[in-house]
Amino acid sequence: MVPLYNDERMDYLLAEEHMHIIQSPSVFAFSLDAVLLAHFAYVPIRKGKILDLCTGNGAIPLLLSRRTNAELIGVEIQERLADMAARSIKLNELDEQISVIHGDLKDMKATLNHSAFDVVTCNPPYFRTSEKTEHNKNEHLTIARHEVYCTLEDVVKACKLHVRPGGKVGMVHRPGRLIDIITLFRKYRLEPKRLQFIYPKHGRDANMILIEGVRDGKADLKILPPLYIYHDDNTYTKEAEDIIYGK
Repeated sequence: MVPLYNDERMDYLLAEEHMHIIQSPSVFAFSLDAVLLAHFAYVPIRKGKILDLCTGNGAIPLLLSRRTNAELIGVEIQERLADMAARSIKLNELDEQISVIHGDLKDMKATLNHSAFDVVTCNPPYFRTSEKTEHNKNEHLTIARHEVYCTLEDVVKACKLHVRPGGKVGMVHRPGRLIDIITLFRKYRLEPKRLQFIYPKHGRDANMILIEGVRDGKADLKILPPLYIYHDDNTYTKEAEDIIYGK
């Protein structure tokens, strides 16, 4: 039996497949951006290695395990979140496929080989610490959402360090950082290849982007069709529903 601590709860990650994940309202709970990135990311089917940076409570590696037999490794700087992820992995009996490292993505050279991964994914903190956004009173949530321990450049640099030449890097972020992301991708030789804008509803501005780069790739960016999450009556669109419920 996997233990739960304090205000932790056990939620369904995918109800139809009976996958569970440990979450906490005061520490961390995965959101739609993680689900969208896990669906968007390219994965090798039978073998390979996938790295998920800023893994939080492990939602992305758990979701990716449905689509691939590759080895999955998550890196998380917050010890409490890394422990939640490790217990969720054990809960789903995926110990042989997924592992979690408690550590700083800026200092993984001694732990993870460079150029060793076929795919690197990341759902990084969205907000600069200098931005006038309201910081969460809870330290765990502030670290997850603001660039306290890593900047966007730190994240892109780490992605480039660990992905193999020709390997793919997938990221979810905010549209307002798109130019920064493309600039940094190219600085670190990650050529943008796929880009998708996510809209809450028709007639609203995009509030998320999904972007994929290929290390040392040739210039050839494809803009994918937009993804709308809700109808006007706040029910999920068919496309969003299929992604969210893992169909």
